Amino acid sequence: MRKSLIWVLILTMLTVGSLAGCSKSEETISEAIFNAGTYEGEGQGHAGVIKVSVVVSETEIEKIELVEFHESEFAVDPANQLLDKILKANSGQVDGIAGASLTSKGVLDAVNDALAKAYVEGANQAIETTESEKGAVKLEDRETDIVIIGAGGAGLTAAIEATQNGAKVIVVEKMPMVGGNTKYATGGLNAAETSVQKEKGIDDTVAIFIEDTMKGGGNLNNPDLVRVLAENSAGTVDWLMSLGADLTDVGRMGGASKDRTHRPTGGAPVGQHIVDVLYAKAQDLGIEILLESKVVEIIGDSNAVSGVVVESANGNFNINSKAVIVATGGFSANNELVVKYDPALEGYGTTNHPGATGDVLEFAKNLDVAYVDMEQIQTHPTVMPSNNYMITEAVRGNGAILVNRNAERFVNELDTRAVVSDALLAQEGASGYLFFDQSVRESLSAIEGYYKKGFLIEGETVEAIAAELGLDAATLQTTLDTYNGYVAEGTDADFARQDMARPVNVGPYYAVEVAPAVHHTMGGLKINTNGEVLNNSDIVISGLYAAGEVTGGVHGNNRLGGNAMADITIFGRIAGKNAALSVTQ
Repeated sequence: MRKSLIWVLILTMLTVGSLAGCSKSEETISEAIFNAGTYEGEGQGHAGVIKVSVVVSETEIEKIELVEFHESEFAVDPANQLLDKILKANSGQVDGIAGASLTSKGVLDAVNDALAKAYVEGANQAIETTESEKGAVKLEDRETDIVIIGAGGAGLTAAIEATQNGAKVIVVEKMPMVGGNTKYATGGLNAAETSVQKEKGIDDTVAIFIEDTMKGGGNLNNPDLVRVLAENSAGTVDWLMSLGADLTDVGRMGGASKDRTHRPTGGAPVGQHIVDVLYAKAQDLGIEILLESKVVEIIGDSNAVSGVVVESANGNFNINSKAVIVATGGFSANNELVVKYDPALEGYGTTNHPGATGDVLEFAKNLDVAYVDMEQIQTHPTVMPSNNYMITEAVRGNGAILVNRNAERFVNELDTRAVVSDALLAQEGASGYLFFDQSVRESLSAIEGYYKKGFLIEGETVEAIAAELGLDAATLQTTLDTYNGYVAEGTDADFARQDMARPVNVGPYYAVEVAPAVHHTMGGLKINTNGEVLNNSDIVISGLYAAGEVTGGVHGNNRLGGNAMADITIFGRIAGKNAALSVTQ
């Protein structure tokens, strides 16, 4: 897993003529169009300046070095793909990478800035190979046992489980990379009665896990699905660790009454790590994954399915199969759909990746599928209003507090996300400050990423950080003294916060402004405990399965932090195994 969040990448590419299977424009270039040499250029990405160094001969772009890159690790693969496209085309006039538009623009601007300095004055610069408009052509259809739609955590888990149970699988992913929203997950994976908990002396039970999840979801959850979630959680932690995952650190997130959030050592972000583990296993198993391939229809009706129609850059084709698993995630990044089900969220930002657009609502129309809880849409309370970057709930779990512009606490920081979001919106400015000290920073390695990105406001003393935030220093000190007294006493007399991991009294001090943003859609396809999708008559659609955020019923009206990673892996395994058994027996 790439751990540095400020990437200094030396992407030394071979000349295009030596790239296997690739060629530049077939037009022979006889006149110099570049002044041979090395040139630097700059562009603006999502998180800062992108700088490149471009080496050119008189006629070709020979090498690109991406020497300053402040984007998240999720943007590294798209940046690499874009540099490949530039080299293959011998031009900066190429299309960006879908789902990484701001990063693409920054890279392209930087390369073209460098090329502008390299061009020979008056030379013919029209050597670009532009992508010709291609009409939809019928490609050769494919055959497989199971098609899985989506290569996020649920899809990859289902693919591995299905393959290990003897099925042939093809995964279809519309984005140019695997991972989906799972790559954005930071907090951890909830599980009860695990081997890790037992080693740490944590007394937790499946029954308590069920109780917390039902309570957190307003008891609107499907209790059968919640029972399956809890009962299979420990086994799934063991399964993931058997694949190489590090889930040896255990913390607590909002709504939980026990420490059950499993994450990598030191509290490192869980999502990218799990994606890396799952993807490596999928590669080891030889699972075929089609990227930049969008499913536009599931073949079948309300009784049974028999494959999918795939739209690709080269045309459309069918993948005929005995079963289909839908693992496309939610629709938090589609504000039009969000507003359709909850008009109060119009204009809200989102913590989700750009592909979380709810495509299943279109491509499954012909199946008469049943949906549940579509109006249940969750906001995450601690998101930076300036850039929609989510600050993990684990920061609060490890001891941070929330203060408003009066320098006062106003909520139990570890209440459910819905409660904390509402409390934040009720404050002046509809936001607040997540406030913590050096001891919290040292307790959670995920915070280092925020620090390196420049997200945190810092002050050596309470007075210093109060001045940075424009808060009254005396009031802030009183707030901290009161809270630290509650920590010592073990009772929060103001807001009944049960888990107060540590006092906030070790300088330097840190803060970041936070406000709610759309984070998770609890509603989706109606499934049973086997992961089978039901139609509007509550009858199983033969061969159709689903797992992860695309489904509804697991979380009720509020998903607890850490339950998404549990949901996608547990029900991903269930859907994958049951689909495989249905096609191989």
